[in-house]
Amino acid sequence: MQLIIGASRQGARKVKLANMRMKRLAKGANPEQALNALKKSRGLSSADQRSATGQMEKLLKWFNTLMTHSGLEIGAYGVYSAMSVSAFVCATLAFFFTHNYLYFALGFVLGFGLPVGVILLIAKRRRKKAVSQLPDALDIIVRSLRAGHPVPVAIDLVAREMPDPIGTEFGMAGDEITYGTELGIAVQRLSDRIGHGDFDMLAATVRLQARTGGNLAELLANNAHMVRERQKMRLRIKAASSEGRMSALILNVVPILLFAAVNFLSPEFYGDVWDNPMIKQGLMAAVVWMLIGNMVIRKMINFRI
Repeated sequence: MQLIIGASRQGARKVKLANMRMKRLAKGANPEQALNALKKSRGLSSADQRSATGQMEKLLKWFNTLMTHSGLEIGAYGVYSAMSVSAFVCATLAFFFTHNYLYFALGFVLGFGLPVGVILLIAKRRRKKAVSQLPDALDIIVRSLRAGHPVPVAIDLVAREMPDPIGTEFGMAGDEITYGTELGIAVQRLSDRIGHGDFDMLAATVRLQARTGGNLAELLANNAHMVRERQKMRLRIKAASSEGRMSALILNVVPILLFAAVNFLSPEFYGDVWDNPMIKQGLMAAVVWMLIGNMVIRKMINFRI
C-alpha cells in the first residue's frame, strides 16, 4: 500500500508540474522544435493573418486571435471541421423532429456558431487562469533576478515550474529571447497570446524599462503587487454583485422549471389551448422579456476595472 500511495503521489506531482512545452521537451524535442510546433499548432507560424484588411479578413483575424487565446492545438482548420459537423448534426436533428425547413435553417446557424461559443468559454477560462497565475510567476522572476540570474534564466525557471497556461507561454517567450528576439517584443507576443489587460501592462512595463533603464526586479515586484490588488478588487466586485447574479439565475430558471412542471403534472393545462395563437405569442413575448431583463441585470452587475 505504501508503494502504491508513493507511486500515485509521484505521478500526481509530475502531472501538476508539467505543462505542454515541458511534455514536448520530454519527448526528445529541442527547444526550437518545441517552439515551432507550439506556434504551428496554434496558428502562429505566419504573421500575415494579423495584417489582413477588409471585413472578411477582419473576421478571420478575430477568429484566429480567439483560437490563439483559447490555447487549443487543433488549428483553424480543425475548428472549421467541427463547425461544419456541428451545423450538419443540429440541422438534421431540427428537421427530423419538426419537418420544418425554417427550423432546419435555424439549426444549421445554431450548430455553426456552437463551437465558437465553446471556444469563447475556453478562452475566457484560460485567460482567467493565466491572470491568477501571473503574480506567482512574477514573484519567481523577481527572486531569480535578485539572486543574480539573467532574465532568460529567470523566465525559463517559470517555464519549468509553473503549469499551463502560463508555463508554456513563458517558455515560448524564453525560447524566443534565446533565439534573438528582444525582451520587450517577446513579452508583447506573450501578452498577445493571452489577451488580457494585466499582461498588456506587464509588456508596457518591460518596454519602458528597456528604454529608460531602472531596476527590472523592482518594477516587476510592483507589477505583481498591482495585479494582486486588481484581483482583490475583482473579488470584491463579484461579492458585491452576487445578489444581482443570483436574482438573474432565479428569474431565468424558475419560469422554465415552472413551465416544465405544469406540462408534466397537468398536460392539459397548456394542451387544451396550445392551438390558440395567443398562447404561442404570449410565450414568445415572455422569452423576449426574459432576454431584455437579462440584459438589464447584466448591465447593472457588470463592472470593469
